Amino acid sequence: MYQNAIELDGISKRFAGHTAVRKLSLTVPRGGIYGLLGPNGAGKSTTIRMILSIILPDEGRVTLFGGEPASRGLSERIGYLPEERGLYPRMLVAEQLTFLGEAKGLPRKRARALSAQWLARLGIADWGNKKVQDLSKGMQQKVQFIGSLLHEPELVLLDEPFSGLDPVNSQVMRDVVVEIARAGRTVLFSTHIMEQAEKMCDRIAIIARGEKVVDGRLADIRSEAGGRHVALSFHRNQEGAARVLADRALVHRVDDYGASAEAELAEGAASDELLRALVNADVGISRFEVVEPSLQSIFIAKVGADAASAPATEDMAHA
Repeated sequence: MYQNAIELDGISKRFAGHTAVRKLSLTVPRGGIYGLLGPNGAGKSTTIRMILSIILPDEGRVTLFGGEPASRGLSERIGYLPEERGLYPRMLVAEQLTFLGEAKGLPRKRARALSAQWLARLGIADWGNKKVQDLSKGMQQKVQFIGSLLHEPELVLLDEPFSGLDPVNSQVMRDVVVEIARAGRTVLFSTHIMEQAEKMCDRIAIIARGEKVVDGRLADIRSEAGGRHVALSFHRNQEGAARVLADRALVHRVDDYGASAEAELAEGAASDELLRALVNADVGISRFEVVEPSLQSIFIAKVGADAASAPATEDMAHA
């Protein structure tokens, strides 16, 4: 049995003078959930397309399943949910899924049976005989998600799978992803939403402007980032709290959410000094805890707030 599901060795991709991915090397072990994280336009979708051989790298090498060169001949072992959803709007949902299953090598009878099971599981069994165009965007997304899993692939690639979903549907799909990983299959999903990755991923890579800035086990990354972070909440005097958190003798950097915050202590500052200042400011502290940094905090520190809100430039890859 192979050890690594995906190995990227120095891959790069350029479009019309723009470098979407630059000398990216990653190893994704078999089994578990791997998060490919980054701001919009970081190169996540381009990387996934190179893994799938939809586009080829200008340099570097992609191997799958323990060393096999990436090719479209491996597609029956891979499930893929693209960021741009693409279903045939006038087809019936059940027919659409049967078609997708057959395209991945399933016999028609088996594809029909699995489609019915999955539609029931995701709570849309009553819509099997409806046209795709009659479904909401959230339900269409669930249909395409089913299509990526119908043939029971070894490797599942999900590009922004939870984008635009309400909390209930997001949870349904997250439960499925976790179950797949626990069964020993490999899931790689891309996202720019750190909370999702923090809750689900065993390992992550963060890329920005096409280059890797963080890679490894999530627990190790958080531990290495240090224990000089404080999570705090308060229920009054937000202006007073803001003044304390703006004191660079106490706080190096802060993610301020209004009634709560995550602060990184300044060099030489102690947590009890910050606590004393907040008490003196009479902010009504309801939580004050020294914690490992959140993934959101690490992401902002590594990528920068400007890049995290930058507009997407990766659309060149779609041309």
